[in-house]
Amino acid sequence: MTLNCLPLRLGRCFCSVLAVAAIGSVGLRAHAAERQGAPGAIAVDSALVSRTDVPIYLEGLGTVQAYYTATITARIDGALDRVDFTEGQMVQKGALLAQIDPRPMQAAFDSAVATQARDAANLAGAQRDMVRYDALIPQNLVSRQQLDSQRALVEQLQAQIQVDKAAIDNARTQLDYTRITAPFAGRTGLRLVDPGNIVHAADTRGIAVLTQMQPIAVVFTLPEDALLSVNQALAAGTVPVTALSRDGKTALDTGSLTLVDNQIDPTTGTMRLKATFPNTHSTLWPGQFVNTRVLVQRERNAITVPSSAIEHGPGGPFTYVIKADSTVEARPLTLGAQSGDLTVVSTGLATGEQVVTSNQYRLQPGTHVHSTALMALPGKASAPDEVARRRAT
Repeated sequence: MTLNCLPLRLGRCFCSVLAVAAIGSVGLRAHAAERQGAPGAIAVDSALVSRTDVPIYLEGLGTVQAYYTATITARIDGALDRVDFTEGQMVQKGALLAQIDPRPMQAAFDSAVATQARDAANLAGAQRDMVRYDALIPQNLVSRQQLDSQRALVEQLQAQIQVDKAAIDNARTQLDYTRITAPFAGRTGLRLVDPGNIVHAADTRGIAVLTQMQPIAVVFTLPEDALLSVNQALAAGTVPVTALSRDGKTALDTGSLTLVDNQIDPTTGTMRLKATFPNTHSTLWPGQFVNTRVLVQRERNAITVPSSAIEHGPGGPFTYVIKADSTVEARPLTLGAQSGDLTVVSTGLATGEQVVTSNQYRLQPGTHVHSTALMALPGKASAPDEVARRRAT
């Protein structure tokens, strides 16, 4: 009797399991329908249109250049006694970098000083004789010709003294040239000549290369179309420039625009600009390639949306706007400044409207949507990190 009832009990248990599974499935479908909103609605992300103060940047590619560069060479011939700098050392203006054997130049200087002393003694004697001759003229004890000759001798010796002074100055200069000093503060490079070698004034290789790195310069290019906005920014005051790493993610230093070159390259349609950076932490290095970002203006209270909300069609840029009945409308737009994160909209949207930022490929005008995430944009008091009107190529 018990064995005969077992299949019936198992069948009832199996039916109970099926019933529970069916109830669970209905519950899950009901929960999913509740999450999706209206039947057939497409899940999208969205953002509210807002107003923000937007900085407008121009971006270009530039090369770091030393503010000053000098090849340290000898200005006289001689034996290099010693080198007084360490490769890669930061030196101050006037610091001793190298010493050439000064003994020949010291001897020439001493000789010039001695020559001047001899000529000065001769001049003093000639002047005393001229005074005597001048006193004897009224008594007719000397001739007028003798007095004139003595006066000419005095003038000749006076001129010789001037020649001696020039020779002393020249000898002193040559002696000073034996001490090679830094013409400006900067960083030394590799040592190109070792002590003990004979150096010549005609050598072009030099002893080392000195570069000034604080401050430092960046030369970069922008499209010629940016000339007007850059000149307007310069006329208004200091134009900030930021140097970025090659990937554009790391700000290396912040400086200011120094000048716009006086001509545009007709072959590329670009203009060259120069910016100066303090480079306090030596993040910029001569020869380094960097991205530059020039702040040319700031749009106040501009209507902005995420760049992901912008679509491009045959009629131009547009975005999907979520209406009150949860359907979407394709709204044509006129765009202003833009970047990867934020776009300024000149016309087509109003503050507070809701735009679609994902799944646009599944939409068409009139499609029902359900917003699963609402992106918050910065308010009027804040500004995005970067907005670029155009990028130089």
